[in-house]
Amino acid sequence: MAFMTKAASGDKQDKRAQQYGVTPQSVDFNDWYNEVVKKADLADNSPVAGAMVVRPYGAALWENIQRWLDDRFKATGHESLIFPTLIPMGFIMKEADHVEGFAPELFTVDKIGTEKLAEPYVMRPTSETIIGHMWSGWLNSYRDLPFLHYQWGSVFRAELRTKAFLRTSEFYWHEGHTAHASEEEARAEVRQQLDLYHEFCQDVLALPVVRGEKTASERFAGAVATYSIEGMMRDGKALQSGTSHYLGQNFSRAFDVKFQTREQREEYAYTTSWAISSRIIGAIIMTHGDDFGLIMPPGIAPIQVVVIPVGRKDNFDQMVGEGERLAAELRALGLRVKVDRRDGVTNGFKYNDWELKGVPVRIELGPRDLEQGVVVVKNRNAEEKETLPRAEAIAGMRARLDGIQAWLLRRATDFMLENTVKVDTYAEFRAAIEAGKWVLAFHCGDPESEKAIKDETKATIRNIPLDDAEFFAEREEGGVCVHTGRPAAYGKRVIFARQY
Repeated sequence: MAFMTKAASGDKQDKRAQQYGVTPQSVDFNDWYNEVVKKADLADNSPVAGAMVVRPYGAALWENIQRWLDDRFKATGHESLIFPTLIPMGFIMKEADHVEGFAPELFTVDKIGTEKLAEPYVMRPTSETIIGHMWSGWLNSYRDLPFLHYQWGSVFRAELRTKAFLRTSEFYWHEGHTAHASEEEARAEVRQQLDLYHEFCQDVLALPVVRGEKTASERFAGAVATYSIEGMMRDGKALQSGTSHYLGQNFSRAFDVKFQTREQREEYAYTTSWAISSRIIGAIIMTHGDDFGLIMPPGIAPIQVVVIPVGRKDNFDQMVGEGERLAAELRALGLRVKVDRRDGVTNGFKYNDWELKGVPVRIELGPRDLEQGVVVVKNRNAEEKETLPRAEAIAGMRARLDGIQAWLLRRATDFMLENTVKVDTYAEFRAAIEAGKWVLAFHCGDPESEKAIKDETKATIRNIPLDDAEFFAEREEGGVCVHTGRPAAYGKRVIFARQY
């Protein structure tokens, strides 16, 4: 099957872009993103400042994400629970780094009806504090551990500049929280979840991501160590796509989460937290989209195949029925299929609409096709249509979708590698960042230097790649900092980029 490796060019591209009404990425990536989110029916603005309304197509995508992750959490022994949205303000104040990190983002509730509260609540920005409070009552002995918990829900953080899925005042996520009897066990949990996120992004979302540790300046508020997966969007910016935190005993000390050891000593639990949020939908859009809209990875697409009956007024209902029979055969293979039953809408509009929504495969079925026992098939990432015997198209659909999935990962991986450069001087560094590249460079580890680089270039250290990460993990001793000229920390180059 023929794949399109780049957007159509010249007059043909201009004509298609006009049909779609989407600003090309090369003209304004920000406008392209906002238009695709709205026109592909993923989300819309809401009357609540900074918050979005997720429409059914976007909600179906999020449900697929939830379903895959939820199954994996349960398979690794984690149990779900549900905590209140409101957290007493005093809880947030108990962990010094935590309150300092989140204070500017908090939504507070200080009244119920007309009655002033003695202590305000905050709308949860994250739940380490209230979960720690409850654990302190549940935990008595090493026999109670580990606690392996997570919940799905909304969190609230004030955002000055909002962008659907990426930065909204209310967003959706799961948050995992675990407590352990030893540091070794807790750190193993942190790595297990980081690797699970990596597997999910690579194998299901076709997103190449780099696993690594955050610098002290970029750690989660209150964490001992923070690890992230970072992906490159098609404008060259980085998107932190998931995090896993080793919290040590910081929160257990603040909330008195302690237990009796086997040796009858009292010790504070070692805790972790980890999350992927709805911003991963933004990563899917910005990694795989093109000038004509979304390209949904088949592994997570709400609709993997759309069937479009093609007929006249006098036989349209018949063709819809035939389309439903074809869809039933595909669903029997375990595929997610939709038949476009819309009447009074041109075929051209339907084709463009489903391309904009990024459905991986489109099947067209008309009266003549029916007579000849064939269907017309078009992959979202291909320019040309194929006419195939109906049975062959059905039997080969799973392999076709797998091919599109592999193509998307290969395309995104090639793009990331082609747009990542090694530099050794600050002049090269600034030029590469300005050109929208990821930069691999040595750094001395000084937070003041990190801040100066950010102030001067808007670039930050995204992470320090782990030694076994498949991208950029090479160890290089003896380097000097690209900014200060002092001996480099970390024993390897770190990733600098502008971020979302």
